Amino acid sequence: MIRTMLRMRARQGCEPAVRSAWGTIAGRIGGVPGNLRHELLLDALDPRGFVVVTEWADEAALGAYRDGPVAARLAELVRPLTEPAGPDGYPVLREDGTGDSTVYVDVELTVPAPRLAEFHRGYPEVRARMAGIPGYRREQLLREPGSDVHHIFAEWNSAAEFLRWIADPAHASAQAGPIAPFLLDIRRRLFHVVPDGGGRRPTTGREADVHRETDVLVVGAGPAGLTAAVELARRGIDCRVIDKLATPAGQADKAIGVHCRTMEIWEEQGVVREAMDAGIWLTGNMVFVNGVKTHRMSWELPGLPYAHLGLPQYETERILTARLATLGIRPQRGAELVDFTQDGDGVTATVATADGGTETVRAQYLVGCDGAHSRVRELLGLTFTGGLGRFPQLFMLGDVDVDWDMPDGHLLRFLHETDGRMDGMLVCVPLRGERRYRIATLAPPRFFAQTGGQDAPPGFSAELGAPTLADVQAALDHLAPPGTRASNLRWSSVFRISHGIVDRYRDGRVFVVGDAAHLHPPAGGQGMNTGIQDAWNLAWKLALAVRGIAAPGLLDSYETERRPEGEEIVGRAVRMAFTDELDREDLKRQFLQEMSMLLSYADSPLVGETVSDPDALRDAPRPGDRAPDVDGLLRRGVGHPLRLRDLTRGTRHTLLLYADESADEAALRAIAELCADVRRQTAEEVDAYLVLSPDAAEPGLLAPPAVRDADGRFRSVYGVTGTGLYLIRPDGHVGFRSQPVDPDALRKHLHLVFGGAR
Repeated sequence: MIRTMLRMRARQGCEPAVRSAWGTIAGRIGGVPGNLRHELLLDALDPRGFVVVTEWADEAALGAYRDGPVAARLAELVRPLTEPAGPDGYPVLREDGTGDSTVYVDVELTVPAPRLAEFHRGYPEVRARMAGIPGYRREQLLREPGSDVHHIFAEWNSAAEFLRWIADPAHASAQAGPIAPFLLDIRRRLFHVVPDGGGRRPTTGREADVHRETDVLVVGAGPAGLTAAVELARRGIDCRVIDKLATPAGQADKAIGVHCRTMEIWEEQGVVREAMDAGIWLTGNMVFVNGVKTHRMSWELPGLPYAHLGLPQYETERILTARLATLGIRPQRGAELVDFTQDGDGVTATVATADGGTETVRAQYLVGCDGAHSRVRELLGLTFTGGLGRFPQLFMLGDVDVDWDMPDGHLLRFLHETDGRMDGMLVCVPLRGERRYRIATLAPPRFFAQTGGQDAPPGFSAELGAPTLADVQAALDHLAPPGTRASNLRWSSVFRISHGIVDRYRDGRVFVVGDAAHLHPPAGGQGMNTGIQDAWNLAWKLALAVRGIAAPGLLDSYETERRPEGEEIVGRAVRMAFTDELDREDLKRQFLQEMSMLLSYADSPLVGETVSDPDALRDAPRPGDRAPDVDGLLRRGVGHPLRLRDLTRGTRHTLLLYADESADEAALRAIAELCADVRRQTAEEVDAYLVLSPDAAEPGLLAPPAVRDADGRFRSVYGVTGTGLYLIRPDGHVGFRSQPVDPDALRKHLHLVFGGAR
């Protein structure tokens, strides 16, 4: 038996016409000799998606149908009703085939109409869990029109991997648990790919040169691009990552410092342990001017969730790439973006591949994370506000061992001034390994002479040659303590610093992130961390847009929130590049700002509040602020205290409703009703919890789940009394707060985020 599956997507408003066209032609398909089945299935998650399924006795019957008038008539009917697209996503399949290559599994199950909402709540979680299973690629949920019958149609690398997963009895609870009750009575069919494709593939008569389709194309597999891809994949969004480098970097030629806020992000993504194991803690800094120590500061501050980590960027990329692989996505290396166009429905990109060919990728959105020399930025015609600034100096980097009497774990800055003007600088950052440092200093004059008096290009300049160990030693002799010796030069380069920020972060369906959007000096280690936070801010919004449940202005908030932060960081890094960092009286606050722990989107139109007594919440986190973690929360059935982060961790918004002993039974019932209403309004994208004060009575509600603020730490940090609420966004920032609880104001705020949800 041979099966074909043709995917189509109706133009807006043409869904009824597609069904009518199918009704016109279905009988004629059934009359073609050798036809065993013909059916139009609906995409259960996309009201405009359709799949035409036909099954045939053999390849000859299929070939006769394809070359005959019935297939031509089908193409003629659906062509004006459906969106242009590439070849369908499914090959020709054989149910009785064999082999170790890709297989497709059709699981037929019944979902009674009264339980449809329950199934749709559980299915996205199952799909997200499946992303980490070895061998699993993707799946589509289909429904038979006018019926309770659904089909989970999944693609696996091989039959062996699928059968191995099925054979593990734990899979039912570990992955399929949320929809397990619906899987008690199923019909399963296994299909293998017909090696030669069964001849010419089915067509609707609108062939296009599109070889790949995805929800989001991410250009660049650096820290920002990998972060964006991980966050999209965690939310079940199909994405593709390309990078023009054939192999990832393997030397410490880029960022080292990982900020505290980035560590919190990595905790959410599940990679913080791997990062700590591979890095070292940067415990403080010291600054010397003309050989005299001007200040020393410890970075091991109480109250920080994590300290400042030293980790080379190639290790960061390795860790994030491995995490992305657990979600079923691997960057395509040696693939370079050539060009793209965009329209109202998506982006069409041309990609040069490692084998010298080209392919076309169709995506709903494109995210440019392709660094300082961004092709995406170039194709969009983005310009740097005020022009791209360039430091006149050339700098050199080196990875060396340094023998001296300096405290471990400290970032060291040595400056030399003449008549109040800085004319020499040396920065030494600890690396993992005994006495190993990354050093940055001014390049010897001969390198500038090699440019012929012309500006050297920004970035690393391989054409100028590599500095020697003698060059490093000369810089140490001039600026470091007497007797300092360098050895074991592993790597070195000359580079030029540029700085600037683009005029806009978004153009239609295309976004720029990280160094593609802003360039700045390495002072403070801001580049990589800021790019990661750009991606962290954008990805959850983009996921809602792909799913069709984002408010119209949600994606605009990426630029609104992140560009002011980029401007501030670029300006601060330029100011710090050649100073002794003593321009601030409050060094602790400066460090917290550098670590992004004070980052706030308070001016964003996407945050808000309704507070009857503003003074009562004066010291509490404001809308837009990072939501601080607290501990000491108790939940019935859990034998240890919880952190607030245990409740907010995940890919959805979290609604925290507070009630103390003054809240009466009616107020608690209203809270339960509000939670149910919020979940309906947001397509189940909000998790809710009731936080009870130490003396509040247990309400006995089935939902939302209750936790007790046993030591009053939540009340102290968040300033709540009586009743109140905080809505925490997926990126960990406060989206909305009210005291007392204001249901109408909350609903209005949610409309700013989930305007498309129904």
